[in-house]
Amino acid sequence: MLAGPQEGKFHMAILILGLVIFLGVHSLRIVAEPTRDRLLARFGENQFKGIYSVLSLVGLMLIIYGYGAARMTTVLLYAPPPGLGHLALLLVPVAFVLVASAYLPTGRIKTAVRHPMVLGVGLWALGHLLANGMVADVVLFGSFLVWAVLDYASAVRRPIPASAGRAPSLRGDLLAVVVGLGLAAAFILWLHRWLFGVAPIA
Repeated sequence: MLAGPQEGKFHMAILILGLVIFLGVHSLRIVAEPTRDRLLARFGENQFKGIYSVLSLVGLMLIIYGYGAARMTTVLLYAPPPGLGHLALLLVPVAFVLVASAYLPTGRIKTAVRHPMVLGVGLWALGHLLANGMVADVVLFGSFLVWAVLDYASAVRRPIPASAGRAPSLRGDLLAVVVGLGLAAAFILWLHRWLFGVAPIA
């Protein structure tokens, strides 16, 4: 049975493996879009999405387990000043609004940002890096921040789909703000502590 430093290295390896799998499958359009297109043609859309979803789920489960265990054994890399933690509490709700806008009726937020889900993930990761300085935190949130920057840069270079030409609606923005801020409040005040054992607001 592993103990001490070996246990920490094992959990960190699980976290890194999960990140490689999860972010790897979400990076096909960044680094190998022709390969993605060939796989899509070979397997068909439904089978491709099935494989994609299974790999994403496996990666996510490894990330959750690896991070949850690694953060108990890894060392402090830097101690964020309290002010940065307050800034994180502002960035994360904005991130929730952006992610919500990606899946709700098109509003001005989605039209202006073009890829709100990716930008939202980037702000979420940045906010957590500002508030957390353990090695496991830097590995997890730093990886997601780098992925978000690369994916956003890649996405904005791609042509805008014809379906994106529909007129933005105020309803879409209002829904994104209400849903996003509602979810952010639930996470900050309750869900974050229940799921991860850490209260963002002490």
